[in-house]
Amino acid sequence: MTTTQDVTRDGSDIDPDLRRFMAINAQAYAGHPPLDGLSLPEARKIFTAVREPWRTGGPVMVSTRDLTVETRHGAVPVRIHDPLPGAAKPALIYVHGGGWTIFNIDTHDRLMREYAARAGVVVIGVDYDLSPEVKFPVALEQVIDVVGWLETAAPELGVDPSRVAIGGDSAGGNLSLTTCLALRDQGRGEVIAAMILNYPVVDRDTGTEHADRYGGPAYMLTNAEMEQFWVNYLADPKDAENPLANPARADLTGLPPVFLAIPECDLLTGQGLSIAERFEAAGVPVRAETYVGACHSFLEAVSIAPIADRALAETSAWLAETLAAR
Repeated sequence: MTTTQDVTRDGSDIDPDLRRFMAINAQAYAGHPPLDGLSLPEARKIFTAVREPWRTGGPVMVSTRDLTVETRHGAVPVRIHDPLPGAAKPALIYVHGGGWTIFNIDTHDRLMREYAARAGVVVIGVDYDLSPEVKFPVALEQVIDVVGWLETAAPELGVDPSRVAIGGDSAGGNLSLTTCLALRDQGRGEVIAAMILNYPVVDRDTGTEHADRYGGPAYMLTNAEMEQFWVNYLADPKDAENPLANPARADLTGLPPVFLAIPECDLLTGQGLSIAERFEAAGVPVRAETYVGACHSFLEAVSIAPIADRALAETSAWLAETLAAR
């Protein structure tokens, strides 16, 4: 294990454009009351406000619709971005990150529109219920039920149900992967044709070299934050043994092709590298790209960071090609 004396902890290894992204966010947070003194609903409003500049601009859609989908845990808002006229288009179900605790389809709106425009897919964003108000497996089962809804609703939405992918960032990557695991175990694995996992949370145990190096306050996601997110999400510590919460415990065979976007400067980097190896060992087609100098949440900085633009371009090209092959 690398020791704290051996590692860079000041953020100087982060791409300069992404350091600017982080500085702009820090300045925005400074204009609000300290988060530690607020209730979680109040804090969520500030998180959303700080992310507002990063969700604006970008591609214009042919249509955007907000709907609600009934699930076993109540109605869930979804946002449907359609970049092209016509029917029978491929689709991407997108699951936003935020440690199962914060953010929403508004904070990730531009990211979803970027995928829609670049890959030529209808993007369906899922506003699952947040923790700690709800616990595992509520959010997971809501996402699974949205997948089931899309199977039926696809013709009305102009979607080809045989070409549906799922993807997400951070905790949304966890929910995307575990949705595929659950569907496979139900004998419905063919419903999802591809996965996009952006800096996914895939292991309850974050005690790795990368967490030691990149989990401090100079980086986008800290070890303390990640620990609290897990506490918020799991109903019981024993849930960490369940592969549908903690994919590090999962058998990965029989899953669809996957693109892994792995930032170099992230406490989750080791998790991404490890699961890429496990996908390959399980016979799952995997493309894993490590983005040097990138930090957690870097894709949201696409308006100012060429490295985010490159990652989105590469992921979208892979997605279009993978779904076209179906």
